[in-house]
Amino acid sequence: MRYMPRHRKWLQLFVLVILVAAACGGDDSDSGGGADGPTQRITVVLPNPSAVNVFNLCAAMGEGYLADQGIEAQVEAVDGSGPVLQAMVAGQAQIGLPGPGPVLGAIAQGEDPVMFFNHFSQSLFGIVVPDESEYEAIEDLSGQTIGVGTAEGAEVSFARAILSDAGLEEGSDYEFLPVGDGGQATAAFERGEIEAYSAAISDMAIIEARGLSLRELTPEEFLTYFGNGYAAMGSTIEQDPDLIEGFSRAMAQGTEFAKANKEATLEHCGEINPEEASDPELTDALYEAIVPRTEPLEGNEVGYFPPEAWEAWQESILESGELDAPVDDLESAYTNDYVDS
Repeated sequence: MRYMPRHRKWLQLFVLVILVAAACGGDDSDSGGGADGPTQRITVVLPNPSAVNVFNLCAAMGEGYLADQGIEAQVEAVDGSGPVLQAMVAGQAQIGLPGPGPVLGAIAQGEDPVMFFNHFSQSLFGIVVPDESEYEAIEDLSGQTIGVGTAEGAEVSFARAILSDAGLEEGSDYEFLPVGDGGQATAAFERGEIEAYSAAISDMAIIEARGLSLRELTPEEFLTYFGNGYAAMGSTIEQDPDLIEGFSRAMAQGTEFAKANKEATLEHCGEINPEEASDPELTDALYEAIVPRTEPLEGNEVGYFPPEAWEAWQESILESGELDAPVDDLESAYTNDYVDS
């Protein structure tokens, strides 16, 4: 399976950081979490440890929006979308934040992840080079090594599609090298291990905060591709639609709050990831880079998935060879039923 290693002990192999936080809005009580019943405890698994990356989740937890829905969240971070999906398939997490490419790969392998809330309505990724680099276009990367955060991250699908569109084939024209996120990628550039990097917006901010100026080579048409979104297994949605509805409502409220209250949101994020919060200059840069990419396009509601964007994603990864054939039912990959809940 392209998206999932055979060894499923993901907690031993892939967990980088465990971020535990109670979505209690200042109330440590185990009862009365929501208006209709007791608190429901869930696990939310993220593809990297940045809390600012999920600023709406930080706000929803810190401001008590999840608690208002009777939900208490334990947040865990793993290494890329592949392990996120693996955790969901294994029943280790009720909700995850994978990218669309890995989700389609999982569906092609017979699993049923469903994205229900579009977190990054605009492109989360880009292919970047050092500002002083000689490379001016994607075609110039022929024969080079391109860094990625992890071999199974959504950034790989994104980069492969761009490179394929430029006529470059993996293995013969370029190769990917997993080098880690942010600061680790900076070191890989400095050691000459990579000439370009398929970076998430958060990684770009981290690299530039470390003193390395970047220049983006991403073709304009790919900047409209949406990024990671909140997802659950189809069976979870079928068995517990109230959970998905409540979580989606809290994310919409968290998004609205976070966009209007930067300082308070970053404080909430710091409660989830104190190490990240220890660098205020970095978290400020992350917030400024990430929040605009969550703004819906064309007047859509927060969390909405444009069907045509899914078609574009599938076409791009078919062309890149990441999918051998279209999935049987593309609409099974997502739902807009819980948008504006």
